[in-house]
Amino acid sequence: MLSTVLVAPTSRSAPPRIFRPTITINDEQTHVLIEQTSAVVPERLGEFVGRVTHEELVALNDGLRLVLELD
Repeated sequence: MLSTVLVAPTSRSAPPRIFRPTITINDEQTHVLIEQTSAVVPERLGEFVGRVTHEELVALNDGLRLVLELD
C-alpha cells in the first residue's frame, strides 16, 4: 500500500499530557509521544514488541485527533 508508516516514540519518563495515551509494553506503562509522530520506511523499524489493545487504540486515535486538530 504505502511505502512509509507512521510511528511515534514512547517514553516511561515523559510527563503525562491529554494527547499522550498510555499503553503497556512488556508489562510496563509507557506514554506514546503522539506529538512526535513521523513517517519512516518499514525497513527502519526495530524488533516487534507487541500489539495495542482496543482501548489503547481508541486512546491513540483520540490523541492523534487532538494533535492534528481533526475534530
